[in-house]
Amino acid sequence: MAPPRETGPTVKTEGPAKPEAPRPEERRRSPRAVTGTAAAEQRLTGIPVSPGIAIGAVYDTSEEVAETPRRAITEAEADAERTRLSEAAAQSRKQVAKLKGRLAVLPEEAQEELEPLLDAYILMLGNSRLLRGARKRIGEELLAAETAVHDEAEAIAAAILAAKDDDKAGLNRRAGEVREIARRLIRNLTATPFRSLKGVPVGAILVAEELTPADAALLEPGRIAAVCTEEGGADGHTAIMLRALGIPAVIGCHGLTAAAKRGDQAVVDGAGGFIALHPSAATLATAKEGLAAQAKERTRLGKLRRLPAETLDGQIVELQANLEIPAELPLLDHAGAQGIGLLRTEFLFMNRKDLPDEDAQVSVYRMIVEAMGHDPVTIRVLDWGGEKEIEALAETVPMAVGPNPALGLRGIRMLLKHPELLEEQFAAILRVSNLGNVRVLLPMVTIPAEVAEAREIYERVARRLRRRGESLPDKLPPLGAMIETPGAALAADAIALEADFFAIGTNDLAMYTLAVDRAEIDVAHLYDPLHPAVLRLMQFAVEAALRLRMPVSVCGEMAGNPRLVPLLLGLGLRSLSMNASAIPRVKQAVRALNIDDCARFARRVMEQSDPAQITELVEKFGTA
Repeated sequence: MAPPRETGPTVKTEGPAKPEAPRPEERRRSPRAVTGTAAAEQRLTGIPVSPGIAIGAVYDTSEEVAETPRRAITEAEADAERTRLSEAAAQSRKQVAKLKGRLAVLPEEAQEELEPLLDAYILMLGNSRLLRGARKRIGEELLAAETAVHDEAEAIAAAILAAKDDDKAGLNRRAGEVREIARRLIRNLTATPFRSLKGVPVGAILVAEELTPADAALLEPGRIAAVCTEEGGADGHTAIMLRALGIPAVIGCHGLTAAAKRGDQAVVDGAGGFIALHPSAATLATAKEGLAAQAKERTRLGKLRRLPAETLDGQIVELQANLEIPAELPLLDHAGAQGIGLLRTEFLFMNRKDLPDEDAQVSVYRMIVEAMGHDPVTIRVLDWGGEKEIEALAETVPMAVGPNPALGLRGIRMLLKHPELLEEQFAAILRVSNLGNVRVLLPMVTIPAEVAEAREIYERVARRLRRRGESLPDKLPPLGAMIETPGAALAADAIALEADFFAIGTNDLAMYTLAVDRAEIDVAHLYDPLHPAVLRLMQFAVEAALRLRMPVSVCGEMAGNPRLVPLLLGLGLRSLSMNASAIPRVKQAVRALNIDDCARFARRVMEQSDPAQITELVEKFGTA
């Protein structure tokens, strides 16, 4: 049993706001409470972080404050406090892993933002400076675990913020990450509940003092009309998450939580950067016009659904979708996707204690392939490395996680080391290959020998299935390679002799080329897919494929950016795979282009050596 807390400064604990019991200050400030008449409009301005207009009722959410008065311990209690800290760290890791398991239901842009951040959180909850320092303070300064965590986190944050670096926003984010992990540890140490967003009604405008990235991961875009917070910055992880989720949002609205009351009608303008409480008739009318314009734009883009992605001079461009989970299938048809350019199969292995067997995989693949009809379905075999939280694999295939998992045993390397996993997945895919237009994709290829070895396994599995009486096509589905490392791009001409098609993963290609991990705030600003080195590697891979008349596509974030379509087409690409929601705007861009113009533009871009100049050219294309 923990000793009683010593007397110390107490932080007031706030529970969730209750509409039936307004705070006294709310009653004093509310004109309705005093006069009984309708309240006048109150407009609060903040930082616009995600565009869009919303009209709805305020739903205020607060988080119970973890009371952590400074508490000293005796030397005899130090071991018990270190044990408490270890247990809180383990509990925190489980919570973050659970958040990672939820990523599959979020839009791809949100996943790209949150996954590396959660990976960084998991690392910080391991043998990190924060935990080492807190343990040391427990033993040397005889501090309770929560006090030691607080002091160590503040010391680390202060050191980060004192660094001589022009990227102040990056320093603030990094310091915020340390404080966020400390906050989670302290809440678990003190058994203080986390914020719950389960009760938010459909169409509500969520109001809070602050939202963490973990909170943002729990938001449902189809449920929340808008988000407004009192604190936060435009460059923070939460702001980036809100933009990725497509939720209209304004942050940094000073005085918001004191002014807004649950149930108040409000208008939020995410582009204008304001929330209007008790909006006037004029404000409501303007907001409704804005909503109508948004709906009109969606309708206009929706009309493109059945139109071909064809340039002005008649070149057809294949626009496919990346699929995270089967639940996204209806979105593909709605967006007008011409197939699945990248089916990530990790969802089959996540959130379960045992590995899916061949039959279990067959049932999922069959459902997806049949749903797509004659449209192509490119199934990427398991892309797993030691940095990913897949419990069933971690127990079945023990792996040592090195200091840099991105450079370790992952992707095709792991599968070739444990071929039983690859054989079972190949077998399941081959068993459904007669049902549609199936292709198989190998992740993290770096040398031709990896494709050759995988093909040997692929063909051996096919022979075994035929002996077993399974019906397979005479010609096996194409076996392709992901080009996502500089080595693969530079060896593309050799890999092309072993592979049947290429899929260029621009996210990892940029990361490996520039030696930039976007989870590392100190260097995140250096991540730039328009860096000339990245573009030249892409060009090398595309040209290697085109020389052999081999299909090649892009399936990274660049594919879903309408501004980059002229460059990609100019480089010779005619197949792009992206988040389904991006397809209408990309199709709109394709239909406004001429291939000759794109080719001339790409040549001009590839002559540049300055990323800033390339970005400027991309921004200006078509505006002259």
